[in-house]
Amino acid sequence: MKQYNIPKRNKEIGKQVKQYIDTLTKPIGSLGRLEELAIELAEMKNENFPSVEQPGILVFAADHGVTAQGVSAYPQEVTEQMVHNFLTEGAAINVFSSR
Repeated sequence: MKQYNIPKRNKEIGKQVKQYIDTLTKPIGSLGRLEELAIELAEMKNENFPSVEQPGILVFAADHGVTAQGVSAYPQEVTEQMVHNFLTEGAAINVFSSR
């Protein structure tokens, strides 16, 4: 079995990246888990501005009728509208996934 030498995460890089993220024009912590993931990725790759080659995004959409029970904040028609936005590249996820 092949052994892999996986280096420890560089916490100093993580501190630097957090400091940088906190200087951006946005409320501190407003990107939630995305900020945490950026810091973790920087620590793993030992780079302040790490790149991810050939990234992929999977988008799932479903209409399961739960809106009829008054649980959803949006009417059932919104699912179809959002899928249309995905397909016409008008949704936020399209911006995140563009190159």
